[in-house]
Amino acid sequence: MEFKIAVLPGDGIGPEVITESVKVLNAVGRRFGHSFELERGRIGGNAIDDFGTPLPDETVELCYRSDAILFGAVGGPKWDDPEATVRPEDGILAIRKSLGLFANLRPVKVYPALINSSPIKPSLLEGVDMIVLRELTGGLYFAQPKRRWEEESGRMGVDTLHYTEHEIERIVRVAFELAMGRSKRLTSVDKANVLETSRLWRQVTEEVHQDYPEVELEHILVDAAAMALVRNPAGYDVIVAENMFGDILTDEASVLSGSMGMQPSASLAGLPGVTENADEAVSLYEPIHGSAPDIAGQGIANPIGMVLSMAMMLRHSFGLEDEALAVEQAVEGVLSEGYRTPDIAADGGDIIGTDRMGTILAGRV
Repeated sequence: MEFKIAVLPGDGIGPEVITESVKVLNAVGRRFGHSFELERGRIGGNAIDDFGTPLPDETVELCYRSDAILFGAVGGPKWDDPEATVRPEDGILAIRKSLGLFANLRPVKVYPALINSSPIKPSLLEGVDMIVLRELTGGLYFAQPKRRWEEESGRMGVDTLHYTEHEIERIVRVAFELAMGRSKRLTSVDKANVLETSRLWRQVTEEVHQDYPEVELEHILVDAAAMALVRNPAGYDVIVAENMFGDILTDEASVLSGSMGMQPSASLAGLPGVTENADEAVSLYEPIHGSAPDIAGQGIANPIGMVLSMAMMLRHSFGLEDEALAVEQAVEGVLSEGYRTPDIAADGGDIIGTDRMGTILAGRV
């Protein structure tokens, strides 16, 4: 089979981890007889430098004519001027919004071989295997008004937290569907004791729950959820949260696995058969880490989060379950053999760089 993939490396370590995921993808193609046509596009800070925009029209067009998107990371100190009218992050926010990618799946799994790499006690990490579903196109990151200004009394800023019933209903429905395919347990995160949007979120979630009576639904305030993810992470299976809450909680949850460099994600327009037009959408796959400019160019970045994101692409966009499992088993096997990038080497092991990790993973597929 032949698949067309848009490859958006971005900034910092983005190009480094993308290179290794493509290396593993090509190994999948050779083993299973698939052809992957890759076309690269520009996004982020490097696009601002050359085109004056973090998301050139050519990149948008490339994404629309592709079957899926592999994305690295954007940003860095060079573009951190708070007075700048455009920022690298605007590019990825815009492409998510443009493609209608409202559902961000972030698996959090603790590999037995890395249980001592986490700062959390090993006894708390046994059996941790959850999915956090983050709403991706609403909330504080997108709503208007959003601006800064200055008055005689001083400088001011405003961001707007806005959600509609439709936005909430579609993301929690995806969450219930995921829960039905797992342990039939769903935790919904909000701040209903303070925020009107969270009270609406909780009300709509309860209404959707009527369609899924088999699912055990728990509501939890976001501050309590932050504590519970550390105290009892194995007690959670599927978690759903609004945009900012999901962003923060999944960064916290990455500590469970030993490094943010281990965490993949998939940005989807819902689920086929559940969300209208989801089967026609172009989905995007990226590790949850940023551009890590402090280690860019040193060859020490962990490519596993990007490789696992590619495995999610094989599963969710192409329906290649055996191929996705082959990649995931390669990751587990390499970790079991003791290979480590520096970020996951707290308990020692054979410490290797980005390129070698990708080469070894490709050889295990």
